[in-house]
Amino acid sequence: MPPFAIAVGPNLRRSPYFEATVADGVRSFSVYNHMLIPGSFGDPQAEYARLIDGVVMWDVAAQRQVALEGPDAAQLVRLLTPRRLKRLDPGQGRYVPLCDRQGVLINDPVLLPLGETRFWLSIADSDVALWAEAIAQERGLDVRVSEPDVSPLAIQGPKAVEVAAALFGDWVRDLRYFGFREATLDGIPLIVARSGWSKQGGFELYLTDGTRGGDLWRRVKQAGAPHGIIPGAPNDWERIESGLLSYGADARRQERPADPFELGLGALVDLERPDDFIGKQALQARAKAGRTRRRTGWLIDGPAAADPGPHPILRDGAPVGTLWEHCRSPRLGRTIGIGLAAIHALDRGGPFAVSLAGDERAAEPTDLPFL
Repeated sequence: MPPFAIAVGPNLRRSPYFEATVADGVRSFSVYNHMLIPGSFGDPQAEYARLIDGVVMWDVAAQRQVALEGPDAAQLVRLLTPRRLKRLDPGQGRYVPLCDRQGVLINDPVLLPLGETRFWLSIADSDVALWAEAIAQERGLDVRVSEPDVSPLAIQGPKAVEVAAALFGDWVRDLRYFGFREATLDGIPLIVARSGWSKQGGFELYLTDGTRGGDLWRRVKQAGAPHGIIPGAPNDWERIESGLLSYGADARRQERPADPFELGLGALVDLERPDDFIGKQALQARAKAGRTRRRTGWLIDGPAAADPGPHPILRDGAPVGTLWEHCRSPRLGRTIGIGLAAIHALDRGGPFAVSLAGDERAAEPTDLPFL
């Protein structure tokens, strides 16, 4: 696809790290949660290689937080997700799918319990604050729903732990995955979490004072310099190789609706919960009827197309699914992708093909993750 420019107007919010990313040579932006998010710093191969073998830093402030605060906040959390949350221990995050009343996935945030009556939902790209506020009002719950001044900065890659330890001390090595702890860095208020949108390991620094974005960026860059840190952006090549779900790419309520069972999140849906949650009846009906589609990986002949997706998946020339996103995998040395396909076609077997810009390529389904 040809390059396009994004017109930056008042309708697109800028992150506290925006000026720092511009100074460090950002070359493209995307829009996520009505906010600019860096797309590339001009050398995708270098960004990928450093993520796999070293350490990168990402402006992911567009990964917004939805704060739920008040006496009924825990009740609202449990209403919003089909996952059973027996305990909501402060300092330990949880991955929680959110569904609408039809059982369709509408987001897959990380839940951060900050206290018995205070929670954050660290969301993917959709308006969860509006949804949570509507549910709270509808149920008459005593909860304040807001978007706090919180802007994550990610440090990802196998050397990320060394950078985090240099910044905060060796206690970061003991954090469990999705574990988090409040901290300060040269007076900069943060929450340090062991998390991030990659399988390479890392941390997310939740900045809680947006006026200190440039200061935090410089401190992370300085601490990471001995380890070869470079700026980058959430990496689609690595996420496809690792089979990570991308809400908005693999599923979106508006044009590509899918339920948690189809997307491989069925283990996080507890239909035996005695309490109510949004979408419970619909998910029970979907579970009883059985899945008709399955999220799966695809090995594709030939090079990747310029347009990452979506593209039709074909069997005997007839469409049986959709390849949502694909790339040329540097580690596998071949073209791979992620899509949803009809289970009856997958069970019957191939031959399958993917239509990339009108060019039919032989394709083979495979389990996720690729690596």
